[in-house]
Amino acid sequence: MTQPIFLADTDLRALAEARALLERPSLAARLSSFIGSPLEKGMARLPASWRGKVGALAHDALLKAMDTAAKTLQSAPREASPRLHKLLGSVSGAGGGAFGLVGLTVEVPLSTVLIMRSILDIARGEGEDISYAPTRLAALEVFALGGNAKSDDATESGYYAVRAALASTVSEAARHFAQKGLSGEGAPALARLITMVAARYKVQLTQKAAGMLVPGIGAAAGATINLMFMSHFQDVSRGHFTVRRLERQYGEDAVHAAWQALQAQDARVREARRTFHASRAD
Repeated sequence: MTQPIFLADTDLRALAEARALLERPSLAARLSSFIGSPLEKGMARLPASWRGKVGALAHDALLKAMDTAAKTLQSAPREASPRLHKLLGSVSGAGGGAFGLVGLTVEVPLSTVLIMRSILDIARGEGEDISYAPTRLAALEVFALGGNAKSDDATESGYYAVRAALASTVSEAARHFAQKGLSGEGAPALARLITMVAARYKVQLTQKAAGMLVPGIGAAAGATINLMFMSHFQDVSRGHFTVRRLERQYGEDAVHAAWQALQAQDARVREARRTFHASRAD
């Protein structure tokens, strides 16, 4: 019988920190907290025509980012530079915010490339080879991850559920790239993967646009909202590539088991707190 593999204390703490990043409140909740108003007010101001094309905007932006971002980074290992990307992202956001939805159609492709560049920068800092096709596919996954977990129970994490949903398509795309390289045209698996990721990314783009359209929010808020947008994906990226680093060291099953143990531990703590407060109220 195979003996279970346990993570070292330092690595278990790293996994707990990664889990906190991947299961933190959603982007929508954070934007609502920043603007002091529910995003629904901004959603109501989004034209139907813009809602109809945000999916294509997300798809095209991701496709461009896959092709462009890695070309601007050296593959040699080095520490990540999140502050630089936050600055660049906030500047591009200020331009988008100043011109409303028209500006967003120009700004989204640029900000998506910057986000992808930052994701790859973080991946490189976690020991990934960013010239390696599977690393770039893992970076693409980040746009579909984060902020969707139900942290109030011990059910399967949204993080692992999304990875599982993408897994077969990611594997197929990786096989294609192993044979034809990243420049191979007409890769059906990559097309499917981008479509799947874009379906989730467009939700976050819509939330971002809604935040900019909430009544009383000035053009200058575009920079701050884009900073939050960049920070959101940087957090998710740090969590995702920490998990991948630990998986390379311990194996996927051992890391997943440790994640579930942390999840169960948190559930027991929450239940103990509820019981304590209920007893105090009686």
